[in-house]
Amino acid sequence: MVPVQSQLENRVFPLYELEKQLKPLGYVVGGSWDYNEGSIDYKMADDEGYQFIRIPFKTEEGSLDAPGAIVRLGQPYVLTHKYQPDVEDHADNGVFQGSVNQFQSPIDSDADVPQKYVEKGKRLIEQVEQLLF
Repeated sequence: MVPVQSQLENRVFPLYELEKQLKPLGYVVGGSWDYNEGSIDYKMADDEGYQFIRIPFKTEEGSLDAPGAIVRLGQPYVLTHKYQPDVEDHADNGVFQGSVNQFQSPIDSDADVPQKYVEKGKRLIEQVEQLLF
């Protein structure tokens, strides 16, 4: 994980507005959220692992499962998830398990980030800053 200095940090936005402006660029609210915190992710590449830029946030008002949530952004960072190149041999079987456990676990969820993606992440954050400010 490589932190990216940004004017986004500590800024407060309605989550709906962030999604409305960032989704057309390919950003998504990440799958690892709870009612009070989450992240906005952008998948930069899938070579050398999956490369993401992540903008974490915490709720200031409301909760993420209800309309009108207001969030405070944290410091963005670039991260790499490395996965095994083949299918997991211990994957669960069955219709229900197949629908729940669709993705393999990373072998390294905080792998070293190649420098080219650190630079790309910085450029993407600058683009988000220009869009939001």
